[in-house]
Amino acid sequence: MTSSKDAQLPDFQPTQRTKIKRLFQRAVFDRKTVYEILDAGLLCHVGYVIEGQPYVTSTAYWRLDDRVYWHGSSVSKMLKAVEKGIDACFTVALMDGLVIARSGFHSSINYRSVVALGQAEKITGEAEKLAALEAFEGRLAPGLWADQRPVHKQELKASTVLSMKLEEVACKVRTGPPGDDEEDYDLDIWAGVVPISTVVGAPEDDPRLKAGIPQPDYLKQIKIG
Repeated sequence: MTSSKDAQLPDFQPTQRTKIKRLFQRAVFDRKTVYEILDAGLLCHVGYVIEGQPYVTSTAYWRLDDRVYWHGSSVSKMLKAVEKGIDACFTVALMDGLVIARSGFHSSINYRSVVALGQAEKITGEAEKLAALEAFEGRLAPGLWADQRPVHKQELKASTVLSMKLEEVACKVRTGPPGDDEEDYDLDIWAGVVPISTVVGAPEDDPRLKAGIPQPDYLKQIKIG
């Protein structure tokens, strides 16, 4: 969630690597919009190179202030590589609709996307690691962390948490109807937008849930998209 502290930070400035050249009118560099996109998503894609071989790993993420975080197994190839300081590309893309034009050339997708470049840092302190994981669970469902049993030390040891400061960032957003060639607007062809959204469904009880345990209220606060 964007805070008053976020508002005090300057907007992102394009660099040689993040300057939008293709469809530059869709470029967005204000921090508020970038944070709103990141806070709306839950799944990111982290790109990196190991010994000349490119990889892209999909994983859950969350944001705290001017950093993004992700975590996983301490034996993960991706986490072991990225924590050593190699360059990483962190990407989030949200699809908002299919844009159907009167021609295939002008058909498109309404979307919001953020790309961040940098080097990830491993969270090593136990207290900081627990605080980061608590923030992650709070992103999933506010109140979830307090409702669960405490983390075992072995579980904490088996988990790696990485963070990356948001400094070199590019953001693109497309909204609105199709932009057809002027002469095509007279064609008898349907055009418009088909909205697409992520819907949070009704919670489903674990088949092994003990009888009499109600669904907690925090499940109603889950939001994605």
